[in-house]
Amino acid sequence: MDLAIKKYIIFSICFAILAILIGRLIQLQLLNVEEFGKKSQKNSVKIITDIPARGLMYDRNGKVVVDNKPAYSLMITHSQFNFDNLNEVANLIEVTPEYINEILSKVKGTNRFSPVKIKRDVEFRVISYIEENKERLRGVDYQVEALRFYPNTFKASHTFGYTKEISEKQLDKQVGNYYTQGDVMGSSGLERFYENYLRGEKGRKLVSVDVKGKEVGSYNDGKDDIKPVNGFDLLLSLDSELQEYAENRLGSRRGAIIALDPRTGEILCMVSKPDFDLSLFSGPTDSKVFADLLLHKDKPLFNRVVQSRQPPGSTWKMLMGFAGLGSGVITTTSTISCGGSFRYGNRTFEDHGAYGSINVTRAIEVSANVFFYKLGLKVGLDNYNKYGKMFGFGLKTGVDIPGEISGLLPSEEYFNKVYGPKGWTQGFLVSLGIGQGELGVTPVQMVAYTAAISMEGLYIQPHIVRRIVNPITGQEEILEFEQRRIELPNEYFKAIKKGMYLVVNGNGTAKNIRSSEFVLAGKTGTAQVTKGNNHSWFVGFAPYDNPQIAVCVLGENAGWGSQFAAPLAAAIMIRYLSGNTEDVYEEGSTVIVRD
Repeated sequence: MDLAIKKYIIFSICFAILAILIGRLIQLQLLNVEEFGKKSQKNSVKIITDIPARGLMYDRNGKVVVDNKPAYSLMITHSQFNFDNLNEVANLIEVTPEYINEILSKVKGTNRFSPVKIKRDVEFRVISYIEENKERLRGVDYQVEALRFYPNTFKASHTFGYTKEISEKQLDKQVGNYYTQGDVMGSSGLERFYENYLRGEKGRKLVSVDVKGKEVGSYNDGKDDIKPVNGFDLLLSLDSELQEYAENRLGSRRGAIIALDPRTGEILCMVSKPDFDLSLFSGPTDSKVFADLLLHKDKPLFNRVVQSRQPPGSTWKMLMGFAGLGSGVITTTSTISCGGSFRYGNRTFEDHGAYGSINVTRAIEVSANVFFYKLGLKVGLDNYNKYGKMFGFGLKTGVDIPGEISGLLPSEEYFNKVYGPKGWTQGFLVSLGIGQGELGVTPVQMVAYTAAISMEGLYIQPHIVRRIVNPITGQEEILEFEQRRIELPNEYFKAIKKGMYLVVNGNGTAKNIRSSEFVLAGKTGTAQVTKGNNHSWFVGFAPYDNPQIAVCVLGENAGWGSQFAAPLAAAIMIRYLSGNTEDVYEEGSTVIVRD
């Protein structure tokens, strides 16, 4: 076969293919235009993401404390939206046209064919207007979603936390592709810590729409739809009545309260003040409101329970007792002379009394500063750091609330870094011995430490979620938290606990909170700070022989520990032990129980 014939065959094949294509094109565009036009109008598919309801939260008695309520969100599908209607839609939902433009400008690729959330929790009048003008407002639609609702008479703002719309930066950094523009996610508190459980699994609905964007029915009779799966529920250890009582007792003071069951590590109440109204975040959050909260001088968004680093004052003296006993510097019966003041170098450190030669139990009872000044020097910085870490200081407790800090437990390495090897002396240990100096602790560390003392060495990781429940199957996931034994002789714990008992029931600094019904034990603390009045501390537990509650109270600039923190802590312990039936109030400096 010569070359001319081969060319003829190839050209013939190409011409035949071209003729077939042209014929099919004529059929589609001219002969059957009406028939196929109608089909094309009916076969467009819109993908609607079905957002699941977030999991609920229940308190320890089964009461719903974080719920959901239905609300409408306005959506716009970029590919269908007529921008001539931009001003009308903006006025309808009371935003600027620029705001809508900014959101739609970020919609890329195939997302242009899916609805994008413009505003959450719009009023029903908006939905009615959209329905009435559906033909004209192409691409404008709405979706029913679940918003957070709090059916409580208390706040627990820092415990529950809030959700916020995901930011561009968070979208870019997310692992996987669960979130899209306009989605909400946990931003603080339990909402953030348990986000992967609470958020649920998104569903997908395929809807056939005509050329005008009007829905004409389910695509493929809904066979390709995927139903959303609601988020898992959280069963909390929180006692709602105790939480409300603690919030009311702290009032408008700046400070923190945390109480837990020392047998389990379960948090019973957690208060940080000032706090804020979580409902401000359940729908669209006004940027001015959020800015006011963020920039407020008292930092209401700041969770003082896990983020406030403060000197603990005399509540640290039990730790110093353990350090002295554990390092062999003292025994449970050996004594140190306390003459009312102590001179080290060219400085005199004062005490509030002269107690003679006393042992560690008596020193805790009367809060003898000289005893612990001298003990701090004898213990040394290495042992100070060693026993501090043994009780969880300088480390995060691992509490299931985000943002926890580790505080500051000074070490030789720390002082060398800050002051240089020759810029500090052993004299720093004098102030550190009474919980002052550069030592910094958090209330959650203090309550875990107090609980461990009450349980004679059993340290349990504090936590607020007891179980996670699948709302569909009812299957429960029981969470496991760290438990460890502080390896010190039991006689050391008994000596230290006896000192805490005498603080309240002997001649100690908190004898004003003695109860006729429940045997309380604890330790006051008054911490000096650089600005304002002293911080008021109290840590304690009860009942003494069978601990069921451990508590830490911090009152910022509230003065003496015995005057503010101790009565408040006693009130909380008695309230809980009485089954939330007894109210305790202050009259002068004396705690009185009222049935």
